[in-house]
Amino acid sequence: MTNIPEFPRRIRSFVRRPGRLTSAQAQALAELLPRYAAGDGDLRSAFERKAELVVEIGFGNGQALAWMAANEPERNFVGIEVHEPGVGRLLRSLDADDLRNVRVAMRDAVEVLDQQADRESLDQVRIYFPDPWPKKRHHKRRLIQPAFLTLVASRLKPGGLLHMATDWAPYAEWMLEALATVPEFGNQGSPYVSRPAWRPQTHFERRGQRRGHEIFDIIAQRTAPGAECDEGKS
Repeated sequence: MTNIPEFPRRIRSFVRRPGRLTSAQAQALAELLPRYAAGDGDLRSAFERKAELVVEIGFGNGQALAWMAANEPERNFVGIEVHEPGVGRLLRSLDADDLRNVRVAMRDAVEVLDQQADRESLDQVRIYFPDPWPKKRHHKRRLIQPAFLTLVASRLKPGGLLHMATDWAPYAEWMLEALATVPEFGNQGSPYVSRPAWRPQTHFERRGQRRGHEIFDIIAQRTAPGAECDEGKS
């Protein structure tokens, strides 16, 4: 697989915080993760069936991912998350509802996309409420960067969708500026949309609303390299 240009020293967008792992979550990690793990091969090979493949990056407590998998049974989902309590909670939900169209990767999202996703192999990438790292000196830690979006674009099929959501207005503007630097996502008019039916409200979204934050959903479609989009189309 071809690597995208990286920062001189790539700075991770997350911090591994230990959190409180309940006994039930620990048991789920020990007993259920082997069943639901995406493994270290191509993401498509983690499933027994062929279907559209959706990747959610940073699924938090997994509530939204479990809901989407239940409501979109025709699709396969790979959830990427490094926070053990959230992974344990998701695994318990998957087992309780017998959801077989989800696999879990507990690795850095950049590594997963770069090493386990072939070019033009993904139908959608969904990133909901990533850490905004609001302080200017921490902006380098934001997941959404031009280099990262270049990687995402290379892994999406032509016509595939990147769906991002945030409750932090400056981060929404940052996302738009980053999208504009990637030719496969550029010149699509305003990608702001109302919350689509496939995205449930999340814990982080409700918390942001309680704080008076506006919610921004941004959808960009991956075009073929060199293709031009009509101005004003989304």
